[in-house]
Amino acid sequence: MVKASSSTEERSVRLLRVGEQVRHILSDILARGEVHDDVLASHMVSITEVRMSPDLRHATVFVKPLLGKDEEVVIKALRTNTAYLQREVASRVKMKYAARLKFLADESFDEGSHIDQLLRDPKVARDLEQSED
Repeated sequence: MVKASSSTEERSVRLLRVGEQVRHILSDILARGEVHDDVLASHMVSITEVRMSPDLRHATVFVKPLLGKDEEVVIKALRTNTAYLQREVASRVKMKYAARLKFLADESFDEGSHIDQLLRDPKVARDLEQSED
């Protein structure tokens, strides 16, 4: 009997679940200071999201240092320690293949701040008040 392929919805749930698991592991590693790097030891780093590729072989990790301070330096330090982090994730997540990690800055906070700033503009506020009447 041939097993029916899983639906797109089921696959996306699996990708989200694995991505969340990888996010928790990376957050735990960084919070405990398991990476022996001066830059990472001196900065609090948030792992905001992990997006897994459909084959689970690649993980895009979105990070944000506390207060957005020294973002480029922190990302460079994470990229320098990628091999160690990949090994740790692979040993803690039971999958057929170890996911390759790619670190990127999370720009969603900046976009949210920009939208909030636009909405607080007096011209926009005036137009919003007129549309409600």
